[in-house]
Amino acid sequence: MVSVLVVEDEPRTRDRLAAIVAARPDWRLLGNCGSLQEALIALQAERPDVLLLDLGLPDGSGLFLLQWLRERNAHTGTLVISVLGDESSVLRAIEQGAGGYLLKDADDAAVEAAIRQLLAGGAPLSPSIAVHLMRRLQGPPRGHRAEIDGMGLTERELELLRLIAKGLSYDEVGQLMGLKYNTITSYAKELYRKLQVHSRAEAVFEAQQLGLVGQA
Repeated sequence: MVSVLVVEDEPRTRDRLAAIVAARPDWRLLGNCGSLQEALIALQAERPDVLLLDLGLPDGSGLFLLQWLRERNAHTGTLVISVLGDESSVLRAIEQGAGGYLLKDADDAAVEAAIRQLLAGGAPLSPSIAVHLMRRLQGPPRGHRAEIDGMGLTERELELLRLIAKGLSYDEVGQLMGLKYNTITSYAKELYRKLQVHSRAEAVFEAQQLGLVGQA
């Protein structure tokens, strides 16, 4: 049973997200919080498998919760659902550990699909956000080549990075690379260390910035 915590201050959106979770027999709604303080109390009582998080809360920023979870090495997949679609908000959320980012105009089916993708190891993004960031981050300066070489990434790690950048889950990557799931997660941990990132989504953006995505 997958446990889900909703953190959203707008009542209608909060109820909608709660209803999406409650309608799935394999998901359990752990809580329905309208503030940062309520969310902290809920998280201290029980860590959810998935956190649906708004960034603009009445008593603080959702970014604080992302940082709070990361500092405690919580195995919680966080999907930000926000009206803020600007590059700065998205990147800050990813840097703090968000596993995915949706705009609030996403319909129920898109929210459910994003949660399932997150649980499978993916990094779901609203299409408009993905297109905007891809266009901006493509084609980095050639000077990044020295930076890439200095990271000491192995061919296996580069292959893993390109595959997860395409949205493949760790299970799918393992099948393509002919490796076990535990081996893939071990490679991913070392990859994150070398890239100095803390989440899958952040690794994908780093790959785009360095021009690694799409290389043969």
